[in-house]
Amino acid sequence: MKALMSTKVGGPDSLEMLEVDNPVAGEGQVVIDVKACAINYPDVLIIQDLYQFKPPRPFAPGSEVSGVIAEVGKGVTGLKVGDRVASATGHGGLVEKVAADYNSVFKIPDSVSFEDASALLMTYGTSIHALVDRGHIKEGDTLLVLGASGGVGIAAVELGKAFGARVVAAVSSEEKAEFAKAAGADETVVYGRAPFDKDESKALAAQFKAAVGPDGADIIYDAVGGDYSEPAVRSIAWEGRFLVVGFPAGIAKLPLNLTLLKSCDVCGVFLGAYAARDPAGNRSHVNRLFKLWGQGMIKPRVSEVFDFADAGKAIQKMADRGAMGKLVVKVAD
Repeated sequence: MKALMSTKVGGPDSLEMLEVDNPVAGEGQVVIDVKACAINYPDVLIIQDLYQFKPPRPFAPGSEVSGVIAEVGKGVTGLKVGDRVASATGHGGLVEKVAADYNSVFKIPDSVSFEDASALLMTYGTSIHALVDRGHIKEGDTLLVLGASGGVGIAAVELGKAFGARVVAAVSSEEKAEFAKAAGADETVVYGRAPFDKDESKALAAQFKAAVGPDGADIIYDAVGGDYSEPAVRSIAWEGRFLVVGFPAGIAKLPLNLTLLKSCDVCGVFLGAYAARDPAGNRSHVNRLFKLWGQGMIKPRVSEVFDFADAGKAIQKMADRGAMGKLVVKVAD
């Protein structure tokens, strides 16, 4: 089978399309004929050895796929050959066939396209875990989302509205602001490109404070990091929750006195570790996501579909922070 492989540390141009052996379903696994693979920011990091998990090479990036079950291993229940499914693979998704643990595999409705289905588990899974388990979101909360036009960000916007929050979307351009508004954002903040000097940081904090209102943001969803995090924390509410989701702008360094002054929580969000430690909780979240999707309250926003041969271009666009919504690679018809 064909597989887009990382054989050495590097960027998307270092990936190679290779012929590799077909996987076999081990105990508790299924083999999926991959139809689509969504691209996420960890795909940018993992091929550079910058992600928290470093698989042995050669490996394929790609952390969420959709397709059709081709083989079922021993001990698997509730799934059969021919089922249309989506799976969070962690890595290894940019291949024609992938073996996946059945706990990470979910049936998808016939009405859902493979491209849309591939774009649900990582972004919406991250955001529902972040908002519900870590942010304890409730109706009436004010939610500030940094990086609100990206995959996890736009999912947080939609879920925030579904859960009854007032959502402020922070983005880097007017085009992205319109995209976030179309997803339901109540208000937007357009910020400049870091690095920021002291005055620029204070000015951004003032923008955030004006947008979230005098009581501050009950939840801050930070999918950006870098110089954007401290100004956001300065706009947090008393006993607010600051959710650490990602670092495309770099790992932030927060003055901890701010957490004391606001009596706020800084909460890490790591979907992969959560799903491994609590698969039942993760499955409950995914079931809730499908229900919300069926009710029209959320829908993966796939902005561009790439051919399998151009998967590296999709990862490069993600690295350049040029993506709005989800980028998806079509692996097979």
